[in-house]
Amino acid sequence: MKNSGYEGRQDGIRTWVTPTIDTFDNLYRDREYEITMSIPEFTCVCPKTGLPDFATLTLTYYPDQKCIELKSFKEYTLAFRNQGIFHENVVNKMVDDIVASIKPRKLKLVGVFNARGGIKTTVTRNYPNT
Repeated sequence: MKNSGYEGRQDGIRTWVTPTIDTFDNLYRDREYEITMSIPEFTCVCPKTGLPDFATLTLTYYPDQKCIELKSFKEYTLAFRNQGIFHENVVNKMVDDIVASIKPRKLKLVGVFNARGGIKTTVTRNYPNT
């Protein structure tokens, strides 16, 4: 099998320290309700070519004690702009970070990455895993 040149390029992603996602108290924690955020201009970098990757991310979550503060979430997503990261790792890293910040009742993140080489990639992760 041909060496793809990707080995080791993502080893630090799980421990990459990203900006803090600020939160605020959910005053309606006695109710189950849904919050959806769309990030239509998300960018990161292909870890192999160094070229930009573009995506629309859609986050849907059911808050418990805390909600995501939008300005800090925008700054959080901007940290990915210069990061070499696979599409699959973007979605998984973000879910890990969001869950650590707000501990939602449930959450779903869908990343729809623009076509590259004729292939459009969609990555979905649910929390808790379903």
